[in-house]
Amino acid sequence: MPKRGVGVEIGVYKGDFAAKLLWLARPARLHLVDPWRYISDPDDKRVGRRMISQANMDEIHQQVLQRFARHIRRGRVVVHRAASTEAAAQFGSLDWVYIDANHTYEAVKRDLATYYALLRPGGVLAGDDYGMGGWWGDGVREAVDEFAGAQELALTVLGHQYLLRKPLAE
Repeated sequence: MPKRGVGVEIGVYKGDFAAKLLWLARPARLHLVDPWRYISDPDDKRVGRRMISQANMDEIHQQVLQRFARHIRRGRVVVHRAASTEAAAQFGSLDWVYIDANHTYEAVKRDLATYYALLRPGGVLAGDDYGMGGWWGDGVREAVDEFAGAQELALTVLGHQYLLRKPLAE
């Protein structure tokens, strides 16, 4: 990730990767986007041990606010409790975006399109769980491959992380 830029992490949960992004990318501003919303549909395979109740999700959100309190006070971290597409309306030009939220094909496809439009030329769009099947099937890989092909972007894969760079001139 470009250092000292403005970045967004979509899908924060407890903030473990956000802490790594702060340390590695040293962003001027890091936006953390997550709805911290309990999904109560018993047929939804995302419901598991970590999403016990809305009260549990509210507590995790509060823990994230506490974890990054010093950075929030300094304006370096901004927490957005919202769905990714809702939060996108609050952003201007971004240097990078890291996507690790809803892994379904449709959700990843929507996040890629929404946030690619906000990237400055040369900006980075990256994410997690590329090629890793799960309750989402292979939605991440399918959406990323389709998006990269449609935009004619070179795809870099490191383990299960993917990276796309917006051309300097389009």
